Amino acid sequence: MQVYKGLEVTTNKITEEESSGVPHHLLGVVNPNADFTAKDFCNMASLTIESISIRGLLPIIVGGSNSYIEALVDDPEFKFRSRYDCCFLWVDVSMLVLKEFLYKRVDEMVNKGMVDEVRNIFDPNADYSRGIRKSIGVPELDKHFRSELFLDEEESARVLQEAIREIKSNNYKLALRQVEKIRRLKNVKGWNIHRIDATEFFRNKDDDEMWKTLVGRPSIAIVRRFLYSLTATGSSSVSAGTAKDYIAQCLVS
Repeated sequence: MQVYKGLEVTTNKITEEESSGVPHHLLGVVNPNADFTAKDFCNMASLTIESISIRGLLPIIVGGSNSYIEALVDDPEFKFRSRYDCCFLWVDVSMLVLKEFLYKRVDEMVNKGMVDEVRNIFDPNADYSRGIRKSIGVPELDKHFRSELFLDEEESARVLQEAIREIKSNNYKLALRQVEKIRRLKNVKGWNIHRIDATEFFRNKDDDEMWKTLVGRPSIAIVRRFLYSLTATGSSSVSAGTAKDYIAQCLVS
């Protein structure tokens, strides 16, 4: 959903401050009313990866929608496996802790203006199966927008709270599905996925040093070993000494 233009809060797009000067690609570039398929993602991502790689830099693919990452990596049409070596990182969090985090994140999004943001694109004749309107938070608020002009303040607030509870529930269900996809990629398809447990950080969300200890440094060490092993052994698809044919994949539950 983050490839679409608009709904920055609702789709939880990374902010300029959060990006810390690191270039991010394919964010807010697609018409919000268009359909963006896995094949579209593969085409756009492939071009972007190639552009990054030929400059000797390391592409990092982050999801999100792990079904799209699966399509990119395993679709024979794109011959991704024959061109690139991949290092897969899974930043995992226990589901009870993740559930609490996701619920709080929805509250934060509401405080940042999510409801008004979605109201601005509300259309009573809209198709919620297309484009950016598939985003969690858009269909759930439909009943609230349709009824708010006809309800008193108290009843309107009740309908809004029902929508927010549904948004929280659907975010959690999505997270459960994403975890199951990652486990299938690891256990059924045999992807060599490195699991990094970030549970304690999410229990202490404001502890930056804990993030570095539990996630940052272990991730860097894994990627460094991956790059070193390729350059040391020499791979048929790798140009030694550059990042040309190395891909780091981050699967985030």
